[in-house]
Amino acid sequence: MGMPKRQKNPNHPKKGSTIKVEPIRDLRDIKRIKKRLVDMPRDLCLFTIGINTAYRASELLSIRVGDVAHLGVGDRFELKQQKTKKYRATTFNQLVVNAIQSWIAVHPDPRPQSPLFVSRKRGSALTVSTITNMVKDWCDTAGMKGNFGSHSLRKTWGYHQRVQNRAAVPLLMEAFGHATQQQTLEYLCIQSEEIQELYALEL
Repeated sequence: MGMPKRQKNPNHPKKGSTIKVEPIRDLRDIKRIKKRLVDMPRDLCLFTIGINTAYRASELLSIRVGDVAHLGVGDRFELKQQKTKKYRATTFNQLVVNAIQSWIAVHPDPRPQSPLFVSRKRGSALTVSTITNMVKDWCDTAGMKGNFGSHSLRKTWGYHQRVQNRAAVPLLMEAFGHATQQQTLEYLCIQSEEIQELYALEL
């Protein structure tokens, strides 16, 4: 008896094309997800740090308990980027600090060298693919339509920095480590939106 045929994923992009992962644009959806995670301190911590920094999921997974356990609001935190091998600095706001402290308080192995985002089953750090599935599940439960994954977290940070705070594109470009401003606008899925706004001006 031969091996069963592998089912083709209908959502898999065609050869030569890609499916763009989206940011979480609606602040109400962010609140819905946080509400769902209120009794899941590890997941709430991951979500909160993810949408409040420009770090990749792989970079978040490299954080150890001892790296952040002592940090307070406004303290400088540097994390090595996976792609460039350079260190990128950020500062944590109150929401991030609260989420970290709440999680460390119940962390199963809060020794300094332990992964901050530990898998309950393996005792090692979560994987990027696991985070992708978690984000998809959170967004689906919140009733959101679209394609979401691990990159949605850092994209959400950049999207709202631009849309809510009107952050300058060169600053976001630097935060993401992008080569061009166009790359940053396309990455955040807001290039077409900002161009459309230009036509709203009545002369």
